[in-house]
Amino acid sequence: MAKTTAELKDAFRDGAYEELLKDIYVDKNMLEYQKERYIKALEAFEALYGEKEVEIYSAPGRSEVGGNHTDHQYGKVLAASINLDAIAVVAKTEDEQIRIKSEGYEPFEVNLNDLNLSEEEKGTSKALTKGVASKLKEKGYEIGGFQAYITSDVLNGAGMSSSAAFEVLLGNIFSGLYNDMKVDPILIAQIGQYAENVYFGKPCGLMDQMASSVGGLINIDFKDPENPIVKQVNVDFEEYGHSLCIVDTKGSHADLTDDYAAIPEEMKKVANFFDEDVLRRVDKNEFYLNLPKIREILGDRAVLRAMHLFEENKRVDEEVAALEQGDFEAFKKLVKASGDSSFKYLQNVYSGHDLQNQSVSIGLAVSDVALGDRGVSRVHGGGFAGTIQAFVPNDIVGMYKETIEHVFGKGSCHVLKVRKYGGKKVL
Repeated sequence: MAKTTAELKDAFRDGAYEELLKDIYVDKNMLEYQKERYIKALEAFEALYGEKEVEIYSAPGRSEVGGNHTDHQYGKVLAASINLDAIAVVAKTEDEQIRIKSEGYEPFEVNLNDLNLSEEEKGTSKALTKGVASKLKEKGYEIGGFQAYITSDVLNGAGMSSSAAFEVLLGNIFSGLYNDMKVDPILIAQIGQYAENVYFGKPCGLMDQMASSVGGLINIDFKDPENPIVKQVNVDFEEYGHSLCIVDTKGSHADLTDDYAAIPEEMKKVANFFDEDVLRRVDKNEFYLNLPKIREILGDRAVLRAMHLFEENKRVDEEVAALEQGDFEAFKKLVKASGDSSFKYLQNVYSGHDLQNQSVSIGLAVSDVALGDRGVSRVHGGGFAGTIQAFVPNDIVGMYKETIEHVFGKGSCHVLKVRKYGGKKVL
């Protein structure tokens, strides 16, 4: 039985959903914060649309653990959903209008009778909404109108993939309101990627959406991107006395689209040399045999980026094996090796267009000094700006947080948990 915004606010205040929140967000220290956050979201919905029966949906941010920039070449990744998420308070409507207000952004509307691609709308949330709706409809699912208020903890432009969380959230709203939650999480991820590639205009791979949609720590093999192989990796970092820290180095991802686009572009040029469309289909030995010729035709950076791809795919397999064997020290060494490869060969730690701004490099350097040989850090997500990831022994988390926040400001270091759920209907 659906509840009204007023009934839900009372239930949250009375502690009725504490177990549910603990189940979703893992960290009991977050319970009071999440209760208040949900109540505020319900209040914001009421202020916009009035008191009515609603449902609440959630989609998490993600942390890529291994496989940096491999997904667009049909490679392998290791990624985790984290306990920072976007939540939506939603009411079904009888008309063909979608009305969305996201905290901190202007409200917008989408008419479901006009889901055509618009060049003017590229780069907007409206474009993503139209892309998700149009692809779901094309796949034979029901779509319809709704009103939504969305608030997100997933840092925008900081490598936790706020856009993927938004797309997965939309997919789950349509799945819940109109399809009895029967849209497969993998399909929701693929639809999110389609919306981002085609309607939004950003050439992303599928990893972000997949980690947000499926949930937990997952190993994904994209060899056949239409049917990716997804495997849960059961590991509890708490057992190894380590925390996953994500540090926001305060560099914005704005104006970096060309830097991102150049990575798959250059990798694909190397693949094209062998008459293939992606590097996964190129024989590694053939690549090394032809390396002098590829350098001559395509230049050195494309060659280095291809070398990163070949070795990174192998590293993902080794990371999974280390975790399954309970060898956390070996896993940490591989995380460090992955980060070093991203810095030296993939070259996505700072933009070549803005050499004086190297906040990610500063974060990694400070982490190396602070952690010594006890913890590891690496570039996180797309790179060039935004966040770094660190695996830090619990007994020095306080020291690490204090050291890194001295450089990047209070609140820049997020001590996170891996959440077991991807996109879901909360209530």
